Amino acid sequence: MHGFEQSDTKLAFIGLGNMGSRIAKRLLATGYAVSVFDANRSKSEALKQNDAKPVDSLAELAKSADVILSCLTDDQAVRDVYYGPAGVLANAAGGLVILEMSTVSPATSRELANKASELGIQVIDVAISGSTPAAEAGTLILLAGGNLDFIQAARPIFQAIASKYFHLGPSGAGTTMKLVVNSILGIGMQAIAEAAAFGEKAGLSRDVLLEVLSQMAVIAPAHAGKLSRAARGDYSPQFPLPLMNKDFRLILEVADEVGALMPATSASFQINTEAMDTHAEEDFSAVMKVMEQQTARMHPARHVTG
Repeated sequence: MHGFEQSDTKLAFIGLGNMGSRIAKRLLATGYAVSVFDANRSKSEALKQNDAKPVDSLAELAKSADVILSCLTDDQAVRDVYYGPAGVLANAAGGLVILEMSTVSPATSRELANKASELGIQVIDVAISGSTPAAEAGTLILLAGGNLDFIQAARPIFQAIASKYFHLGPSGAGTTMKLVVNSILGIGMQAIAEAAAFGEKAGLSRDVLLEVLSQMAVIAPAHAGKLSRAARGDYSPQFPLPLMNKDFRLILEVADEVGALMPATSASFQINTEAMDTHAEEDFSAVMKVMEQQTARMHPARHVTG
């Protein structure tokens, strides 16, 4: 099987949100011809300056591409795009390859792959690990599940947008690994949030606390940047809090299905959900503010001696 090189592969991209738009720009910058579609037409039009070709419908897009990539909000968005008479599967020719990059349930990834296979269409779940800056720099890490031959053929595409990619196993394995990664991401952020709030309440300077903490080996690179932004009061969404909330929910649903214990994830999900009431427009690191506010309201215990 030949690789999907820039010179002879027509790409299409569906879903031009924070991550999708940046990935599409990377593909365009490396020489791929890319048709684009988003339910919000203005997002497609914005990429014309990068030489993308906006299309008016999923049907048109499906008929014109060799490889489709999609980066969508949730499971229902994936079903809306791919199923139904106006969806991709009903309008695509056999031989199409789909690289589905959304963070969804592994069951949804397997379902899509099975339905597509019946039509001669190959689906690879290619979950994304990395933030919007990594998407801009082309240094994402990709977690793929599905047919290894097609994953290897997609190597030129992966190299345009990522620093590493891994084959995890059959369909659904890529999205499963993404949930594993995001459980650590979410729990780690909650642990940092409450530890920092504890230190501040115990009398440490917030500025010094966050600066020193950011240099400790216990802080993962993915969290270090959150500390420096929190020090500036910057919680603008790189990874919006509602998406972390959605991922927590998926993790716990899959954990329940397979019989895995996730007590720390459950506790982190609770705080994340509370943060949704007032910080839904912010980054998932806004749990730091939530813990600071909750801790500030607490009073020291009184110890009575006889």
